[in-house]
Amino acid sequence: MNITFFEVQKWESAILASNFPHGQYIEEKLSEENAQQYENSEIISCFIYSTLNAKVLSKFPKLRYIAIRGTGFDNVDKEYCSAKGIKISNVPEYGSRTVAEYTFALILNLTRKIYQSINQSKILNFDHNLIRGVDLYGKKIGIVGLGKIGINVAEIASGFGMEIYAFSRNKNAELERRLNIRYADLEILIRESDITTLHLPLNSETRHIINIDNITKFKKGSYLVNTARGGLIDTQALLIGLDQKILDGVALDVLEDEKEMQEEIEVLTSKFNKDTDYETLVLNHVLLNHPKVLITPHNAFNSTEALLRITSTTIQNIKSFTEGVSINLA
Repeated sequence: MNITFFEVQKWESAILASNFPHGQYIEEKLSEENAQQYENSEIISCFIYSTLNAKVLSKFPKLRYIAIRGTGFDNVDKEYCSAKGIKISNVPEYGSRTVAEYTFALILNLTRKIYQSINQSKILNFDHNLIRGVDLYGKKIGIVGLGKIGINVAEIASGFGMEIYAFSRNKNAELERRLNIRYADLEILIRESDITTLHLPLNSETRHIINIDNITKFKKGSYLVNTARGGLIDTQALLIGLDQKILDGVALDVLEDEKEMQEEIEVLTSKFNKDTDYETLVLNHVLLNHPKVLITPHNAFNSTEALLRITSTTIQNIKSFTEGVSINLA
């Protein structure tokens, strides 16, 4: 079966090739510009930055299966795939603890001003006044989305002695008792929490769940962390929260239109698609230089152990499909 892997890094190509010796291994993202070169592919596998809309997928007349090397698959046109009988699999679990640990790395960077402390030391400035932080013990953390990652965040927060609020569609009584979680509506959570952290998928219901209407309802002097999807936060609302000194710090591992920002950085051109939100791109650039904002390059998943789990599960997904048994269907 003709298999093409896109967004392949050097470390994973050897592992994939040992399992699929006749596959094609492409370092670049799948896009409308290069799709025609691989039109005979029956299986394609991508990370999260490839564009898998109907226009791109229509260039693969033999395509039967898409293996996403990650959990999220909002970059795939699911309606098109359903209509064409193309199956999609993902990696449902590879780094819930990995992302949760990274979330707390960002929280500690914000609350203890670690990034600023390092920069200050480099210029031999040992004045403590500008780098005074706050303790986590006894603080209230609001976890928006209590899936696998959110649960791990709650467990770590419990270890820090924090009070835990959670906004979740489903309630877990055992978890509520064990970690002393208080389930709350979103408005109550953001009003009460010293730190709010987002752990939701991105869909029509969750897009801009943090927005201009509710940003002013955050607890004054609180912190906001997002290691999930950039589109959960309206970037303009974020700047309002910072400018009005409602938020004392923000840590973002994801940004709105981050794919276009990556493209801009990589090729230094304005060659964006017609749906690109230029206003958001400009606002993102403002955030990059904001003194109260920490931005990392979608790195929360990026541990050695997590990447090996992604590769291993992807190999299982593809082999199962070729053997007639589909697993981890998205």
